[in-house]
Amino acid sequence: MDLNLSDEQRLLRESAERFVAESYDADHRRKMANDPLGFSPAVWKQFAELGWLALPIPEDFGGLGGGAVEIGILMEAFGRGLVSEPYVATVVLGAALIDRCGSTAQKQVSLPKIADGSLKLAFAHLERAARFDLAKVATAANKTAQGWRLAGTKIAVLDGHAADEIIVSAHIHDHQGPSGRIGLFLVPATAPGLVLSDYPRLGGGRACNIELSDVHLADDALLGDSKDALPAIEWAVDRAMAALGAEAVGIMQTLLETTLEYTKIRKQFGRPLSANQVIRHRLADMAMQVDEARSMALRAALKADSPPIERARAASGAKAKIGKCARFIGEQSIQLHGGMGVTEELEVGAYFKRLVAFDTLFGGSAHHYSRHAELGRNAVPT
Repeated sequence: MDLNLSDEQRLLRESAERFVAESYDADHRRKMANDPLGFSPAVWKQFAELGWLALPIPEDFGGLGGGAVEIGILMEAFGRGLVSEPYVATVVLGAALIDRCGSTAQKQVSLPKIADGSLKLAFAHLERAARFDLAKVATAANKTAQGWRLAGTKIAVLDGHAADEIIVSAHIHDHQGPSGRIGLFLVPATAPGLVLSDYPRLGGGRACNIELSDVHLADDALLGDSKDALPAIEWAVDRAMAALGAEAVGIMQTLLETTLEYTKIRKQFGRPLSANQVIRHRLADMAMQVDEARSMALRAALKADSPPIERARAASGAKAKIGKCARFIGEQSIQLHGGMGVTEELEVGAYFKRLVAFDTLFGGSAHHYSRHAELGRNAVPT
């Protein structure tokens, strides 16, 4: 297998890295951390102009037809700058679910708006009792004469406060009672009965909890038909984990480079820290962890469209391994910077916080080790 980037992929990487280096400095990140929105609408508009919002959207609907590998290239560059724009919520999750589940009419309405930056989405799926089990959904969607009525609670909705529409998962209750199927519903952010409570995320960006109290929707709010959306949800979340893994790799690479540079200029007993053999070994271990994490993120991206068990094992394996590598890199960076590593003046702490947040998104390493093992048992013929 040829793992070298194509010319188009190299250009994407170079343009993304150059844009992030020029646009995301410490002052910008601190400003966004104190901003109620958590990101810059002007930068989001630039994302649209650069074609990044259209990257994975099919060409028939105004997109560029890119895949998970291209998303990973972009997300690694985003990690280097701690980008806080709602790219994962809108493009990686929202656009993917509409493309996977929506009718042709729904795609024609929504996908071009996502591509041009005029529509921002969020995906509300996690619930308190689910403990990262994607099949556990207590929110109910009851069929009515006019359409649907939603009731329930969602937590940890990425960038839900900034979304124009929120894709909400709910168990479908038809006229005969619970159907056992999960549906996805497009809910306007201004819908009566929808209450959002937003809060800052660790490491930048914002999330929210959502209360749905008798939210009434039209018939066409349901994405596609009434077939079970759980396979599509699992597919989209696996792709999101691959994208977030690539972002974590960009963060880890930045921490490695920052720590290496610091050990070259910081002196003890008249010698740079990097002259100490123990410090060199620790830096070498950090470099190995970054390479291992990058390989796992790439594997998850390459398997993003494989059969379900193969794709899910690659995604969970990457999430578990990258989470372990991320914690190691973050802790080593903090320690090798000494007391400066935990100050606000030095950005090492901010990068470490984003890595800690990554480890909890969609389940931590322990959860995904268990999922990976369970999927492996299911894949073995009996």
